[in-house]
Amino acid sequence: MGDHNSNTNSTNFNLPPGFRFYPTDEELVVHFLHRKAALLPCHPDIIPDLDLYPYNPWDLNGRAMGEGNKWYYYSRRTSSSGERERWRMSESGYWESIGVEEPIYSSKNGKRVGIKKCSVFYIGDPPHGIKTHWVMQEFMLSNSSTNKKKLRSSSTCTSNDYSRWVVCRVYECGNDDDDDGAELSCLDEVFLSLDDLDDGISNLPN
Repeated sequence: MGDHNSNTNSTNFNLPPGFRFYPTDEELVVHFLHRKAALLPCHPDIIPDLDLYPYNPWDLNGRAMGEGNKWYYYSRRTSSSGERERWRMSESGYWESIGVEEPIYSSKNGKRVGIKKCSVFYIGDPPHGIKTHWVMQEFMLSNSSTNKKKLRSSSTCTSNDYSRWVVCRVYECGNDDDDDGAELSCLDEVFLSLDDLDDGISNLPN
């Protein structure tokens, strides 16, 4: 599965020594994703653009913005439904959505600014893959948080729907370095536990 314990040092992005990238959920949506979708400059501009699903999570090292054992990147959502929405294939397996959306609220005014969806990585072919501890948190803007009029007025947006940008945080759940950075919320924990329970029930003899 590759050397998934190696890290991408943030100095590879020409950042000052001692810089650590540990954004909160709100910061990822408001400071990074909103500015990306609105075609505004973002400083520091350190999160790269990647295709959303083709990479195995342990292959993100050197491609995504890495800090500790967490990787961040922008991507574009594609229109999909049904099984394609539930299972997103990579080279060695697939991401399966937990199927819950968690709202992200502004700490300043309490308004909803974004949505977080959570997926788990399985090795093999769906629906009988082997579950791993790799988690992807996918952040997207709320409809009300994107200035659609501004996006439509930009000539750059004629062939690209920038409101479909997302920002992803990928990490290995339970890793010792997974501390104060990635926020595995109570909802994430509950639904991951329910998923384990479903797996156990399905394996019981009839």
